Amino acid sequence: MSNTATVTEALNRHYVQHHPGEVAEWLSELSERRAAAFIEAMTPNQLIAVWNRLPFHIAHALFGRLPMARAGLILSRGDPGRAALHLRALDAEQRAGYLRDIEPGLAKELRRLLDYPPDTAGAIMDPVVPTFRAHNSAQETLKYLRRYRGITTRNVLVADEDGRLAGLIDIQDLALAHIKTTLGQLARPAKTVADVMTTREEIAEILETHKITELPVLDAEERVVGVVRYEGIISAVQDESSADIQTMVGVSRDERALSPIGFKVRKRLPWLQINLLTAFLASAVVSLFESTIAQFTALAVLLPIVAGQAGNTGAQALAVTMRGLALREINTRHWWRISFKETSTGFINGVVVALTTAVAVYFWSGSIGLAAVIGSAMVISMVAAGLAGAVIPITLTMLDQDPAQSSSIVLTTITDVVGFMTFLGIATLAAGFL
Repeated sequence: MSNTATVTEALNRHYVQHHPGEVAEWLSELSERRAAAFIEAMTPNQLIAVWNRLPFHIAHALFGRLPMARAGLILSRGDPGRAALHLRALDAEQRAGYLRDIEPGLAKELRRLLDYPPDTAGAIMDPVVPTFRAHNSAQETLKYLRRYRGITTRNVLVADEDGRLAGLIDIQDLALAHIKTTLGQLARPAKTVADVMTTREEIAEILETHKITELPVLDAEERVVGVVRYEGIISAVQDESSADIQTMVGVSRDERALSPIGFKVRKRLPWLQINLLTAFLASAVVSLFESTIAQFTALAVLLPIVAGQAGNTGAQALAVTMRGLALREINTRHWWRISFKETSTGFINGVVVALTTAVAVYFWSGSIGLAAVIGSAMVISMVAAGLAGAVIPITLTMLDQDPAQSSSIVLTTITDVVGFMTFLGIATLAAGFL
């Protein structure tokens, strides 16, 4: 009997591990009490694999039934964006309780993911929206909707196993369909969707153009994360109108085209002073190699090329990383992957650009040594710039600073200093070959 139980347990573990999608489907059909009991018996790896495949409305209903240790595991090891949605659907007191009991760094990251800008779809959406699979029947879906009478929806959303929107069904069409008809047969493409960063002004335009009552909201991976309902859209339009009036008289925390001159000066002058200090720092680096420049005047002509290419490379990496942070495509825990990708990209681009530059410099100066120096410096500075462009906004985000406000100044300093240092440093070391 003991051997039979052991074999059964092993088979169950194997099935859960290798077929988490089917287990998630089965859990969705159980009562919340039975599903929560089954989840508590899973290993951490099994739990995360199955949890990520549960429709969000099912997962959220179960989340509140789990012990704090299990809930903390889901928040710590699960998908950060999905974890933030769980917390967002709770009231402020419950949310604070969960955040107190997890690792401080993770809690800080989740708070950032929770904080959508107030004028975006992510801020006004309802995150607890039911989604169903294409193979679900009309009878199964209606039975579920009747069981959870608190759900009010005009359209039933159909999603694939990964939570990506596959289509939607008007609730009236579902009610009139044959009980065995599958949702895949009834689903039609959505007229339009929003992403979490769609602005209130764009939402208002969608409302006017498509005459819709519910707008599905998708994340960066096109997974359904919520719905903006008619009431939310109307509220957003009213808030947008109020914001427009405030902007006209300059009542805003952010600078606008019509803000007062004094406000503009207060916003810009501190950063201009910081930028001046960084410019002095770059000049100080150049002054260290004054004798080398005096000996080889061609270096002064070529110096802006190295710094310029490094600056462009860093700006590209910075723009991509900041966009990823803004759209929630990445979070601070992705810093290593982003850094590796941008450094690798900088190296490949650096080699190609360095070869082109070296050939041009050789034909211009007739010096193989000078061509080799600028080529080497170009590769090193572009690699450093790619790394800086990725790391700076992530670091500032981790420090609770606005990366959009100060990243460019820090990046310019690093690219100038590294560009000047590598080019002039290599030239000094290789002076005998120039």
